[in-house]
Amino acid sequence: MKILYVCHRIPFPPNRGGKIRPFHMIEHLSHKHSVTVASLAHSQRELEEAQGLGKHCEQVLADVLPSPQRWMQAGVSLLSSKPSSVAYFWSRRLARMIRKAAEEKSFDAIFVHCAFAAQYVLDLRCPLRILDFGDIDSAKWFEYANSRSFPLSLGYRLEAEKLRRYERHLASQFDVCTATTQGELEELRSFGVPVRSTVISNGVDLSYFQPRPENPHNSAVLVFLGRMDYFPNIDGTLFFANEVFPLIRKVVPQAEFRIVGSDPARAVRSLAGIPGVSVTGHVPDVRPYLMDAAVAVAPLRIARGTQNKILQFLAMGVPVVTTTTAAKGVGATPGRHFLVADGAEEFAAQVLRLMQDPGLRETLSIAGREPLPTAHSWPASMKILDSLLEKGPGRTGEPETTGFRAVTK
Repeated sequence: MKILYVCHRIPFPPNRGGKIRPFHMIEHLSHKHSVTVASLAHSQRELEEAQGLGKHCEQVLADVLPSPQRWMQAGVSLLSSKPSSVAYFWSRRLARMIRKAAEEKSFDAIFVHCAFAAQYVLDLRCPLRILDFGDIDSAKWFEYANSRSFPLSLGYRLEAEKLRRYERHLASQFDVCTATTQGELEELRSFGVPVRSTVISNGVDLSYFQPRPENPHNSAVLVFLGRMDYFPNIDGTLFFANEVFPLIRKVVPQAEFRIVGSDPARAVRSLAGIPGVSVTGHVPDVRPYLMDAAVAVAPLRIARGTQNKILQFLAMGVPVVTTTTAAKGVGATPGRHFLVADGAEEFAAQVLRLMQDPGLRETLSIAGREPLPTAHSWPASMKILDSLLEKGPGRTGEPETTGFRAVTK
């Protein structure tokens, strides 16, 4: 089949949540099909870093859309019915490239990852059109509204309402819609749109995130992993560093809290001034920063879908303490595979429990990896993707062009 795959962030290297899922789908589809990928980069540097994507598909169409232009577009849309978060990802040049490719190739299937990218294909005819919502973004915006004070709360709520109407419309325009978890699927089905829908779970690369050679029995290192310009991660680390970590240090004075992740916001960087807290910024490989950790923490108070960081912690055998909200998207059992806590005192108590009980750490280290080959396996998830395509058209086609076509500003 000739497949057009459109996503809102250029999915290479697959080093953050919004890139990992589409990359694995693209890599898998390209084994059997001719795949053209269309996406956006924030900068020329990001585009250059993404050159390797061309090895995993037939062709890449990409445009550099700088942040100032994105924010200007988002601001203009505040006074319209179009969600600002959708306007943020709009590029006329990428739209022209996609339209031209569609005319030349007559795609058998169009696959869109994320509602923000669906705007590029709404007027394109194709035998099979699949929209992978991933997470239902409007639900996240509603959570933002509930967690912020006025007037930000009002802005987030208005955006959430506009985006919810838009998502409902999108669901009616595609043949199949997919989501990352059962919870996200139920949110999608609450739209009341009669469209075929299913779950395609996120996976974790178990050959890359392998168990640590040994568990550090005397470690007092606590670690958090994530993109540090992302609000839920910022909120979670601020909560832990300011409210939970001091409670832990009262009992274990030598405790360290290591925040690992790219582009830390100013508020996150300032946490390095707290005794025992370190902020790494970008690291080429996160695994060395997990090797000596006693406990991995995911203190997220706002979370949708599956937290890849938790899957990576479990895969490497690092005992995890997370919140009820963040645990919902993980196909594992709280208390058996990881620990759950909400509130500063409860969270601190669970972390201290692990720090002071090497036997429990060893048990969770082994148990945490057990459900991953079944619940979060990319090969298993890709079988679901294959089945969706098999129910569509049966035509196939030879690749017509090869290469990485990019437009820059």
